[in-house]
Amino acid sequence: MFGRTLPNILAIIFLSGLFIEFAPIEQMTNFLGGGLLSDTLVGAGIGSVSTGNPLISYVLGGELLDQGMSLLAVTALLVSWVTVGSIQLPAEMHSFGLRFALVRNAISFLFALIIAFLSLITLQTLGVAL
Repeated sequence: MFGRTLPNILAIIFLSGLFIEFAPIEQMTNFLGGGLLSDTLVGAGIGSVSTGNPLISYVLGGELLDQGMSLLAVTALLVSWVTVGSIQLPAEMHSFGLRFALVRNAISFLFALIIAFLSLITLQTLGVAL
């Protein structure tokens, strides 16, 4: 089983390295500095127009937080990155219909914002230092 998953794990590590190389995190943190709501919307927007593997999101999220991005922006980016599918939207519309694809993506975007705020509220309630 490990032998079958090792190529995927290595590919994920290499892809996350390429992402960090071609999308410098310092530029992303400079771009996201407006405020809670605007950072969350921009993070969710960036995640919506890209797509990613949930395994890469752990590495990427840690790097983004280490570089100073807000928890709201990182959470919104990663949740929308995994759930909103702008890149695969044409295939989804073809398979499931226009209305279903658009409604699913809109709901996923909305829930990415809600989950980001709920994550922050939960951590603040628990007293976790951010």
